[in-house]
Amino acid sequence: MKAIVQTKYGSPDVLQLEEVEKPTPKEDEVLIRIVATPATTADNAMLSGPYLGRLFGMGLTRPNNPIPGTVLAGVVEEAGKEVTLFKEGDQVFGSTDLGFGCYAEYICLPEEDALVNKPANMTYEEAAAIVDGAITALPFLKEAGKIQSGQRVLINGASGSVGSAAVQLAKYFGADVTGVCSTSNLEFVKSLGADKVIDYTKEDFTKSGQTYDIIFDAVGKSSFSRCKDSLTRYCQMLWIDVDLAASS
Repeated sequence: MKAIVQTKYGSPDVLQLEEVEKPTPKEDEVLIRIVATPATTADNAMLSGPYLGRLFGMGLTRPNNPIPGTVLAGVVEEAGKEVTLFKEGDQVFGSTDLGFGCYAEYICLPEEDALVNKPANMTYEEAAAIVDGAITALPFLKEAGKIQSGQRVLINGASGSVGSAAVQLAKYFGADVTGVCSTSNLEFVKSLGADKVIDYTKEDFTKSGQTYDIIFDAVGKSSFSRCKDSLTRYCQMLWIDVDLAASS
Protein backbone atom coordinates (compact mmCIF):
# COMPACT_ATOMS: atom_id res chain seq x y z
CA MET A 1 0.00 0.00 0.00
CA LYS A 2 1.03 3.62 -0.38
CA ALA A 3 1.77 5.74 2.71
CA ILE A 4 3.44 8.97 3.72
CA VAL A 5 6.54 8.04 5.72
CA GLN A 6 8.53 10.12 8.21
CA THR A 7 11.73 8.51 9.53
CA LYS A 8 13.07 11.57 11.36
CA TYR A 9 11.84 14.81 12.90
CA GLY A 10 12.02 18.02 10.91
CA SER A 11 10.18 20.18 8.39
CA PRO A 12 7.58 18.87 5.90
CA ASP A 13 10.54 17.98 3.67
CA VAL A 14 11.09 14.83 5.76
CA LEU A 15 7.80 13.36 4.45
CA GLN A 16 8.11 10.83 1.63
CA LEU A 17 5.52 8.85 -0.35
CA GLU A 18 6.52 5.18 -0.19
CA GLU A 19 5.20 1.69 -0.79
CA VAL A 20 4.87 -0.17 2.53
CA GLU A 21 3.40 -3.47 3.65
CA LYS A 22 -0.36 -3.58 4.08
CA PRO A 23 -1.19 -4.31 7.75
CA THR A 24 -3.01 -7.44 8.93
CA PRO A 25 -5.54 -7.08 11.78
CA LYS A 26 -5.11 -8.90 15.07
CA GLU A 27 -8.07 -10.75 16.57
CA ASP A 28 -9.31 -7.62 18.39
CA GLU A 29 -8.62 -5.21 15.51
CA VAL A 30 -10.31 -3.98 12.36
CA LEU A 31 -8.58 -3.28 9.08
CA ILE A 32 -9.80 0.07 7.72
CA ARG A 33 -9.46 1.35 4.17
CA ILE A 34 -8.89 5.05 4.73
CA VAL A 35 -11.02 7.29 2.52
CA ALA A 36 -10.24 10.70 4.07
CA THR A 37 -7.69 12.10 6.50
CA PRO A 38 -7.04 15.79 7.24
CA ALA A 39 -3.69 17.53 7.56
CA THR A 40 -4.25 19.21 10.93
CA THR A 41 -2.37 21.91 12.79
CA ALA A 42 -1.46 19.29 15.38
CA ASP A 43 -0.03 17.02 12.68
CA ASN A 44 2.13 19.88 11.45
CA ALA A 45 3.33 20.64 14.96
CA MET A 46 4.26 17.01 15.55
CA LEU A 47 6.55 16.91 12.51
CA SER A 48 9.36 18.56 14.45
CA GLY A 49 8.93 16.26 17.45
CA PRO A 50 7.92 18.68 20.24
CA TYR A 51 9.47 17.93 23.63
CA LEU A 52 6.22 16.98 25.38
CA GLY A 53 5.14 14.78 22.50
CA ARG A 54 8.42 12.86 22.65
CA LEU A 55 7.99 12.33 26.38
CA PHE A 56 4.44 11.05 25.92
CA GLY A 57 5.26 8.32 23.43
CA MET A 58 6.05 9.80 20.02
CA GLY A 59 9.64 8.57 20.15
CA LEU A 60 12.62 10.34 21.70
CA THR A 61 14.94 10.59 18.70
CA ARG A 62 12.65 9.60 15.82
CA PRO A 63 8.96 8.74 15.38
CA ASN A 64 7.98 5.36 16.79
CA ASN A 65 5.39 5.11 14.03
CA PRO A 66 6.94 6.34 10.78
CA ILE A 67 3.49 6.98 9.26
CA PRO A 68 2.05 10.29 10.56
CA GLY A 69 -1.57 11.40 10.71
CA THR A 70 -3.97 11.09 13.64
CA VAL A 71 -7.50 11.30 12.18
CA LEU A 72 -9.32 9.12 9.69
CA ALA A 73 -12.60 8.21 8.05
CA GLY A 74 -13.00 5.04 6.07
CA VAL A 75 -14.52 1.59 5.57
CA VAL A 76 -13.93 -1.57 7.62
CA GLU A 77 -12.45 -4.08 5.17
CA GLU A 78 -11.82 -6.89 7.64
CA ALA A 79 -12.67 -7.57 11.30
CA GLY A 80 -10.70 -9.79 13.68
CA LYS A 81 -12.33 -12.86 15.26
CA GLU A 82 -12.88 -11.14 18.62
CA VAL A 83 -14.36 -7.91 17.20
CA THR A 84 -18.01 -7.36 18.12
CA LEU A 85 -18.54 -3.62 17.60
CA PHE A 86 -17.80 -3.46 13.87
CA LYS A 87 -18.20 -5.61 10.78
CA GLU A 88 -16.97 -5.63 7.21
CA GLY A 89 -18.43 -2.74 5.25
CA ASP A 90 -19.06 -0.44 8.23
CA GLN A 91 -18.31 3.23 7.57
CA VAL A 92 -16.27 4.56 10.51
CA PHE A 93 -14.30 7.56 11.68
CA GLY A 94 -12.01 8.27 14.62
CA SER A 95 -8.61 9.20 15.96
CA THR A 96 -5.35 7.41 16.73
CA ASP A 97 -4.00 10.26 18.91
CA LEU A 98 -0.23 9.67 19.36
CA GLY A 99 -0.56 6.27 17.69
CA PHE A 100 -0.46 8.04 14.29
CA GLY A 101 -0.63 5.95 11.09
CA CYS A 102 -3.44 7.72 9.20
CA TYR A 103 -1.49 9.04 6.20
CA ALA A 104 -1.86 5.68 4.47
CA GLU A 105 -4.29 3.64 2.42
CA TYR A 106 -4.97 1.20 5.27
CA ILE A 107 -4.67 1.04 9.04
CA CYS A 108 -5.41 -1.53 11.76
CA LEU A 109 -7.02 -0.34 14.99
CA PRO A 110 -8.35 -2.10 18.10
CA GLU A 111 -12.13 -1.91 18.19
CA GLU A 112 -11.95 -0.23 21.62
CA ASP A 113 -9.95 2.71 20.27
CA ALA A 114 -11.51 6.13 19.54
CA LEU A 115 -13.49 4.73 16.63
CA VAL A 116 -17.25 4.98 15.89
CA ASN A 117 -19.67 4.42 13.04
CA LYS A 118 -19.98 7.37 10.66
CA PRO A 119 -23.44 8.97 10.46
CA ALA A 120 -25.04 8.30 7.08
CA ASN A 121 -25.68 12.01 6.50
CA MET A 122 -21.97 12.92 6.77
CA THR A 123 -19.41 12.53 4.00
CA TYR A 124 -16.07 10.92 4.79
CA GLU A 125 -14.43 14.32 4.42
CA GLU A 126 -16.86 15.94 6.87
CA ALA A 127 -16.42 13.15 9.39
CA ALA A 128 -12.63 13.30 9.24
CA ALA A 129 -12.62 17.09 9.49
CA ILE A 130 -14.72 17.26 12.67
CA VAL A 131 -12.75 14.77 14.77
CA ASP A 132 -9.66 16.79 15.67
CA GLY A 133 -11.55 19.91 16.69
CA ALA A 134 -14.39 18.14 18.48
CA ILE A 135 -12.32 15.79 20.64
CA THR A 136 -10.14 18.72 21.64
CA ALA A 137 -12.96 21.16 22.42
CA LEU A 138 -15.30 18.75 24.23
CA PRO A 139 -13.11 17.88 27.26
CA PHE A 140 -12.07 21.52 27.64
CA LEU A 141 -15.65 22.75 27.79
CA LYS A 142 -17.28 19.84 29.62
CA GLU A 143 -14.58 18.63 32.01
CA ALA A 144 -12.24 21.57 32.52
CA GLY A 145 -14.77 24.37 32.04
CA LYS A 146 -17.78 22.60 33.62
CA ILE A 147 -19.97 24.40 31.11
CA GLN A 148 -23.58 24.99 32.18
CA SER A 149 -26.71 26.06 30.37
CA GLY A 150 -27.22 29.83 30.47
CA GLN A 151 -23.54 30.69 30.88
CA ARG A 152 -21.88 33.33 28.71
CA VAL A 153 -19.05 31.74 26.73
CA LEU A 154 -16.54 33.45 24.44
CA ILE A 155 -14.65 31.41 21.84
CA ASN A 156 -11.50 33.10 20.52
CA GLY A 157 -10.50 31.63 17.16
CA ALA A 158 -14.08 30.56 16.49
CA SER A 159 -13.59 29.73 12.81
CA GLY A 160 -10.79 27.16 13.20
CA SER A 161 -11.22 23.42 13.66
CA VAL A 162 -11.23 23.58 17.47
CA GLY A 163 -13.06 26.90 17.66
CA SER A 164 -15.85 25.96 15.25
CA ALA A 165 -16.44 22.73 17.18
CA ALA A 166 -16.41 24.67 20.45
CA VAL A 167 -19.09 27.08 19.18
CA GLN A 168 -21.41 24.22 18.28
CA LEU A 169 -20.75 22.29 21.48
CA ALA A 170 -21.26 25.36 23.67
CA LYS A 171 -24.62 25.97 21.97
CA TYR A 172 -25.53 22.32 22.49
CA PHE A 173 -24.89 22.75 26.22
CA GLY A 174 -27.20 25.78 26.26
CA ALA A 175 -24.65 28.58 26.56
CA ASP A 176 -24.90 32.10 25.15
CA VAL A 177 -21.96 32.07 22.72
CA THR A 178 -19.79 34.87 21.41
CA GLY A 179 -17.34 33.97 18.64
CA VAL A 180 -14.20 35.95 17.85
CA CYS A 181 -12.83 35.67 14.31
CA SER A 182 -11.70 37.67 11.30
CA THR A 183 -13.96 39.69 9.01
CA SER A 184 -14.16 37.02 6.32
CA ASN A 185 -15.41 34.38 8.78
CA LEU A 186 -18.12 36.35 10.58
CA GLU A 187 -21.01 34.84 8.63
CA PHE A 188 -19.56 31.35 8.92
CA VAL A 189 -19.35 31.58 12.71
CA LYS A 190 -22.91 32.94 12.85
CA SER A 191 -24.05 29.94 10.81
CA LEU A 192 -22.57 27.63 13.46
CA GLY A 193 -24.97 29.11 16.02
CA ALA A 194 -22.98 31.89 17.68
CA ASP A 195 -25.30 34.44 19.32
CA LYS A 196 -22.79 37.22 18.70
CA VAL A 197 -19.60 37.56 16.67
CA ILE A 198 -16.67 39.93 17.19
CA ASP A 199 -14.30 40.89 14.40
CA TYR A 200 -10.90 40.91 16.10
CA THR A 201 -9.46 43.14 13.37
CA LYS A 202 -11.83 45.91 14.48
CA GLU A 203 -12.55 45.22 18.14
CA ASP A 204 -10.63 43.91 21.16
CA PHE A 205 -13.02 41.78 23.21
CA THR A 206 -10.99 42.39 26.38
CA LYS A 207 -11.80 46.12 26.19
CA SER A 208 -15.55 45.89 25.57
CA GLY A 209 -16.52 45.76 29.26
CA GLN A 210 -18.43 42.52 28.68
CA THR A 211 -17.70 39.61 31.03
CA TYR A 212 -17.95 35.89 30.38
CA ASP A 213 -18.24 32.77 32.50
CA ILE A 214 -15.85 30.92 30.19
CA ILE A 215 -13.28 32.28 27.76
CA PHE A 216 -11.98 29.54 25.50
CA ASP A 217 -8.94 30.64 23.50
CA ALA A 218 -8.71 27.99 20.78
CA VAL A 219 -5.68 29.62 19.15
CA GLY A 220 -3.47 30.38 22.16
CA LYS A 221 -3.32 34.12 21.46
CA SER A 222 -4.67 35.60 24.73
CA SER A 223 -3.02 35.37 28.15
CA PHE A 224 -4.91 35.02 31.42
CA SER A 225 -3.60 38.38 32.62
CA ARG A 226 -5.01 40.06 29.51
CA CYS A 227 -8.41 38.39 29.85
CA LYS A 228 -8.97 38.24 33.61
CA ASP A 229 -11.04 41.45 33.71
CA SER A 230 -13.36 39.92 31.09
CA LEU A 231 -14.15 36.93 33.30
CA THR A 232 -16.92 36.79 35.84
CA ARG A 233 -15.62 36.06 39.33
CA TYR A 234 -14.29 32.53 39.99
CA CYS A 235 -14.92 31.43 36.42
CA GLN A 236 -12.81 29.80 33.75
CA MET A 237 -10.34 30.68 31.07
CA LEU A 238 -9.33 27.81 28.81
CA TRP A 239 -6.61 28.13 26.24
CA ILE A 240 -4.72 25.99 23.79
CA ASP A 241 -1.08 26.30 22.81
CA VAL A 242 0.46 24.62 19.79
CA ASP A 243 2.18 21.92 21.85
CA LEU A 244 0.42 22.12 25.21
CA ALA A 245 -3.22 22.40 26.25
CA ALA A 246 -3.92 24.05 29.62
CA SER A 247 -6.61 25.68 31.73
CA SER A 248 -6.67 28.19 34.56
